[in-house]
Amino acid sequence: MLILVSAFFHAIWNLLAKQAGGGAIFVWLFTAVSSVLLVPAAIVLYFAQRPDIGWIGCGFMCGTALLHLLYFLVLQRGYQVGDLSLVYPLARGIGPLLSTMMAVTILGERPSTATVAGLILVVVGVVLLTWRPGPSESHEKARAAVRWGVLCGVCIGIYSVWDKYAVSEIHVPPVLLEVSTGLAICLMLTPHALARKATVRRVWRNRRWEVIGVAILAPASYILILTAMSFTPLSSVAPSREISILIGAILGTRFLGEQHTSRRIIAAIAMVCGVIQLAVG
Repeated sequence: MLILVSAFFHAIWNLLAKQAGGGAIFVWLFTAVSSVLLVPAAIVLYFAQRPDIGWIGCGFMCGTALLHLLYFLVLQRGYQVGDLSLVYPLARGIGPLLSTMMAVTILGERPSTATVAGLILVVVGVVLLTWRPGPSESHEKARAAVRWGVLCGVCIGIYSVWDKYAVSEIHVPPVLLEVSTGLAICLMLTPHALARKATVRRVWRNRRWEVIGVAILAPASYILILTAMSFTPLSSVAPSREISILIGAILGTRFLGEQHTSRRIIAAIAMVCGVIQLAVG
């Protein structure tokens, strides 16, 4: 249930981010709003639980902030040049593929035959999703979207392994990890935002509800996943959450009028089948 609810939240906030068409300023705005909403709750949680985070935990929290900042900036760039139904499934498909492989090599997890079959299905879905016959200007734009989608997937794979270790081995509370990440991203982007006050006002005026929606759904989605990671192998959690691939592809074609509907939905279904195999494995 944690993973399924998170998947719906995740797909919806990505739809909102695509509609906003923002960049670093949009990231700064929604992390600022989420910090205002969540920092008081995190302070109460800290004094109630008194977690023993230590310097190692603080180091992991800083690393998480840097990795997620890179992820958000890459994702926003991908949405600026490509369709949601292309960039989103590609990033979410590459992410668990890499994180599962790293969970085997770094965390010592051992996948079954079903897991390997699932990985193959995800790869097939990625190939089907990104394949385009013949060169053209639109195809060049799609190739740029594919590059950003793949890079975003790499970010997902890396931060998934990093955050899994933080919550399960270092025992950083999921809420504190997510809230500190959002606050740190906001602080790192503040100089950029202060130098572009007119852009900040314009984005807030035109995309206020998208900012608020992402500020609520993005941290809620990841807190649910971090909670699942704290007691579940990453090679099960990371692929299983990608049920959002199908949701994202449907949202992109249904609400944004994106093309190549049939092929992208079929590719997303192949990825979801691979995700099921990974979870079963």
